[in-house]
Amino acid sequence: MKLLEERILKDGVALNSDVLLVDSFLNHQVDMGLMQEIGREFARIFAGKGINKIATIESSGIAPAGQAALAMGVPLLVMKKSTSSILSEELLQTPVASFTKGSTYQLTTKRKYLSKGDSVLFIDDFLANGEAALGAARLIESAGATVAGIGIVIEKAFQPGRLRLIEAGYHPVSLAAVSHMETGIISFVESVS
Repeated sequence: MKLLEERILKDGVALNSDVLLVDSFLNHQVDMGLMQEIGREFARIFAGKGINKIATIESSGIAPAGQAALAMGVPLLVMKKSTSSILSEELLQTPVASFTKGSTYQLTTKRKYLSKGDSVLFIDDFLANGEAALGAARLIESAGATVAGIGIVIEKAFQPGRLRLIEAGYHPVSLAAVSHMETGIISFVESVS
């Protein structure tokens, strides 16, 4: 998605070869106009797949996934990174190792929001090692639902996430795929699918 790549080049900051800071438009301050375009693009890409629900993980995936849910006219399911005292109903949980935080959390959702027969599109802000997407897929499938697609806003193509998802039987679609980063330099993969 050319618009997204241009925004990453304009406002993204490669802190080093692993960390891309996009907090000015994606995950701290959010450009909702850009999120709307991202949502429309995901809706276009995944049209005709029978999707009846979109899922994401709190909190950075909410804006792009929410816009995709609006564009597709389906509900948005936000999976939590931890349980709370008010989550007393039957839960689905799976451990996920966070690349960003360097720790493991329990990805959690209420069973009642995922049903057998649901066709779910999972959307996340970043793909690095693939742990978040694989964890979300485990939760979705543990409810008897189907992962109809995996949409990624920004992929770090130099990390193993895509390969891990493909090996697990999924075909992730990224709107922007970074091929190389170093301090002050960001390069993109020519063709993303």
